[in-house]
Amino acid sequence: MTEWDIKKLQILRTLRDRGTVTATAETLLMTPSAVSQQLTNLSRQLGVRLLEAQGRRVRLTDAAHLVLRHAEAVFAQLERAEADLDAYLSGEAGRIRVAAFSTAVPALVVPAVQALRPAHPGLDVRVREAEAAEAYELLTAGQVDLALSLAAHAPTARDPKFSRVPLLADPLDVALPAGHPLADAAGLRLADLSAEPWIFGGSGPWSEITTAACEAAGFVPEQAHSAAGWTAILALVEAGMGVALVPRMAAAERRTGSGVVMRVLSADQPRRHVVAAVRRGSEERPAVARVLAALRQAAVRRETAHPEGTPRETVQPG
Repeated sequence: MTEWDIKKLQILRTLRDRGTVTATAETLLMTPSAVSQQLTNLSRQLGVRLLEAQGRRVRLTDAAHLVLRHAEAVFAQLERAEADLDAYLSGEAGRIRVAAFSTAVPALVVPAVQALRPAHPGLDVRVREAEAAEAYELLTAGQVDLALSLAAHAPTARDPKFSRVPLLADPLDVALPAGHPLADAAGLRLADLSAEPWIFGGSGPWSEITTAACEAAGFVPEQAHSAAGWTAILALVEAGMGVALVPRMAAAERRTGSGVVMRVLSADQPRRHVVAAVRRGSEERPAVARVLAALRQAAVRRETAHPEGTPRETVQPG
């Protein structure tokens, strides 16, 4: 295959534009003999004659003009590549892969991506839903660049492999059937529900969060039904089959209706702490830093838009 030397092609193009070897040498800060030698080498590499004498000067052959027509396309593509690389280095472009647990996708990741798009259209954020343990496995393996998880299920801040960024403390509200005797009770506390049948997953982060919150309130919840998805959990609550803790970030998955009452708990409001994590050192990559900043802003906007809330909200399972 023919060897194409970009530097020599640039010399040939400059000769075409400036007209003489001397002017070409002055433009490129070379000696005339170096210009002639480089063009002779290019002619040998391409296997065609590029220059011919014209009195005391030289002119480009038809083959040289043909070569330059193709070379211009190469130069243009290299300019675009350089522009893209500059954008990548400044964090204006590039692909960032994010793993996030289910409720964080609509509550944090989507708003962050939507905020990034107008100012940084070249930044390509790819999202992958994953539970806490899987998210960190993907991050460790280099399959994602950023993981959103819960602090209780994330590696500790002392883990040398990761840098953690706290995002928000997500309150947990309690879901009651609309006709429940405590649906309108003033100052509802988690301990008031100790005798209720509870609905939560059989294992995994949400099971542990529900159990830990109830134990902190002084009781062990009776698990009447096992469900992991919010649609199933709220459908069971609506049917009067039990009560459940629901993270406020899951509100985007609920439709307004009359089947379930969401109550903000009083003095013992439990919370789950949401964190973002990256491989240590990668937070200095401009594109990663931009996505982290957008996630922090999305968290602030969410906390501002969804304060402690009203004591009673009626919803329908989505």
